[in-house]
Amino acid sequence: MKLKLHVWRQKNAKSSGKMVTYDAPNVSPHMSFLEMLDVVNEDLISKGEEPIAFEHDCREGICGSCSLMINGVAHGPEKATTTCQLHMRSFKDGDELYIEPWRAKAFPIIKDLVVDRSAFDRIIQAGGYVSVNAGGAQDANCLPIPKDTADQAMDAAQCIGCGACVAACKNASAMLFTSAKISHLGLLPQGQPERQRRALSMVQQMDKEGFGNCTNQFECEAVCPKEISVRFIARMNRDYLNASICGSGPEKKAGGGED
Repeated sequence: MKLKLHVWRQKNAKSSGKMVTYDAPNVSPHMSFLEMLDVVNEDLISKGEEPIAFEHDCREGICGSCSLMINGVAHGPEKATTTCQLHMRSFKDGDELYIEPWRAKAFPIIKDLVVDRSAFDRIIQAGGYVSVNAGGAQDANCLPIPKDTADQAMDAAQCIGCGACVAACKNASAMLFTSAKISHLGLLPQGQPERQRRALSMVQQMDKEGFGNCTNQFECEAVCPKEISVRFIARMNRDYLNASICGSGPEKKAGGGED
């Protein structure tokens, strides 16, 4: 395959960026998208040019590091697929690809295709944890949890925090990410004592970071590589409203599960 790449190049956070065109000949359809970029970078380095900076880590769809807009779509054309798991057979010989970083005020560009996603870390630090010492691992079924509730918690826990939901949203909203983290813990018994406080703190931090609001476009769900459902946003809104009215004191609800 022979491709023409239009890649966003930006020296650093303070400089202006621009699209730069590169030819990518001899691309194997069996390569992953990141492996294709590796080959392009090896060619640039051999020519004495600066390689393209992009994020990657596990390359197994787990860590959420790979974060590229490919032809205007977060993670590219394949549904429920991270960039690192996207293969070049998804494209055709002679295609032109436009590769850009996430575009959001809360995700400032550091260099080329790399953005600062530490805003997500600060949202987690605001309450995305259980602070009590739960002791050692308990025996199975010591805390009976209905299967549908456990399944919902697992669905929310799949969020890898890649930020595709923010990149795809016209408002750069982080509500899908935040709602998944709030719901994951809020559905389980261990997360009940801090459920109200968690909803208030994480939503307030999300707003403080400069993310926009949800306007029910569902673009976030469409591009999420883990298929996180927007129903968690509705659940987060209910938790936030309840916490705003009742305060952030000790929870009245003792067990896990959906309201």
